[in-house]
Amino acid sequence: MKKLLILLVMVFAINITAQESTLLRLNYKNGDSYIMDMKVSQDAGTVMSMIMNMKMKQDITSVTGDTYVSQMKIFHISMDMNQGGMNMNYDSSKKDDELDEMGKMLKSQMGPMLQAVITVKGNSIGEVTETIVEPNVPGTQDLANQSSNVVYPEKAVKVGDTWTMSKLDQGMDMSFIYKVTSITKEHVLIDVAGTVAGIADGTISGDMKVDRNSGVPLVSNVNMSMTSQGQDLSTKMTATISKQ
Repeated sequence: MKKLLILLVMVFAINITAQESTLLRLNYKNGDSYIMDMKVSQDAGTVMSMIMNMKMKQDITSVTGDTYVSQMKIFHISMDMNQGGMNMNYDSSKKDDELDEMGKMLKSQMGPMLQAVITVKGNSIGEVTETIVEPNVPGTQDLANQSSNVVYPEKAVKVGDTWTMSKLDQGMDMSFIYKVTSITKEHVLIDVAGTVAGIADGTISGDMKVDRNSGVPLVSNVNMSMTSQGQDLSTKMTATISKQ
């Protein structure tokens, strides 16, 4: 009888854990500060390959109800690219005399991004309602948009639940499917799948680890395998976010 009671208690505990749900929300507080480290790699065979790393600081300047305002600033960019057999490299931490001619040319294009302040207004489910870049440096907003990679569902989720999100970016219509795979005291683990259509067609895969308390995606991995005009193209993005 004692063994049976223990078994019943264990089954009950497992069932409770399996049914545990959580409400995914960005629970920012005024004055919070985060560092995002993002790495993007692209491979189009002999046509082009690129690895770019960007580091950005995000300060939460205002929180009112479910609306927040943050200011973001890129403080490091590096890029290694091979296009048509030509190598191009840039690292914002290097001085001019450490850069070759191609690096100096890339600095003239990417360097101004380091001076821009990106003000973002959004809500607790992750929707961005307004983005202002000052000064308005071309390409800066596109980089900033990469940091908003998920919109949470309205209802609480449990293991096995899914929700969808669509995003239009540079002529590509991306449809994401998110599935909760694990909920612990500290983290929510999510699998990412989806499709790409438009100027390129393909599939999306990946995963995320979300801080359950703050709702911040601590680690995001997104992989896209696509075909555009007969050319295969793969893109991998990894982003990590840490609180300061």
